[in-house]
Amino acid sequence: MVELRASRKIIGQLLSVFLVVIIGDMRIRDLQGFLGIHEIPILVSYGFSAFVLLALTNAFNLIDGLDGIAATIGSITLAILGGWFYFQGIESLAVLSLTLLGGVLAFMIYNWHPAKIFMGDTGSLTLGFSIGSLIIAFMEYNSALPKGALLKLEPTFSAGIVLMIYPLFDMARVFTRRISQGRHPMTADKGHVHHFLMRMGLKHDQVALLLGFLQITLIFTVFILGDYSDNLVLPILTVIVLFLGYLLEKMTLKFVRRKVRRSPKIMETSSINSGQRIKIKLGKQSVESGSMNLN
Repeated sequence: MVELRASRKIIGQLLSVFLVVIIGDMRIRDLQGFLGIHEIPILVSYGFSAFVLLALTNAFNLIDGLDGIAATIGSITLAILGGWFYFQGIESLAVLSLTLLGGVLAFMIYNWHPAKIFMGDTGSLTLGFSIGSLIIAFMEYNSALPKGALLKLEPTFSAGIVLMIYPLFDMARVFTRRISQGRHPMTADKGHVHHFLMRMGLKHDQVALLLGFLQITLIFTVFILGDYSDNLVLPILTVIVLFLGYLLEKMTLKFVRRKVRRSPKIMETSSINSGQRIKIKLGKQSVESGSMNLN
């Protein structure tokens, strides 16, 4: 009901992060040997966990630009988290994940293209914060499991990242582009991945399904590599995502250039339009002269 500035939204997010990370003590404690780092000092753990949660929250907010995208990505992540928590016997987080999933699926009935209702910042920030909190909880519980346990993933950090890989990649990509162009990173533009896919001729629902399929593929890739460490899995995941991003840029540029070549030039269009106007005028004059002769 009231439009808030970005600074006030951040204050509200920091308060929520404080409640989860500090009061709830839900934080990333151990990187499981990634880059040689194991247990993190408590102050660094608080700061790093707060940064991760803020990044996940705002990254999810940024992808809410077309009908059904945020709901599709959120549904996939919540379904996997809910199933994982259920199999591990963590009933409270399983119920929370699956309850959110039910709400998002019901919402998607009206948010699918052509959408009748939209998330807006209120919905996407709330959902992104909830999913981000569940991912941090997943990383904490997963790292505490004994080796060889059911659905124990050795690359804990990579598993947490891949659950929100599209929002994180899209945020990193647009922020890098804006900063390199001398603009504020929070400036709105049409440089998101879903905008590039739309320029290639895809519709809202096709973009949502394609991005959802890629999200599922990358998640299962990490699950398949679940016996290896982050030192191997995270570089592989990074290379795959960067290659897909590079491929998207090239394909979009090629499609746009082809579309421009096939489109009529501005002068041709104006001459065609002027020729049509002349024909219409001549037609009107002949009709008028014909009626005069009849009279």
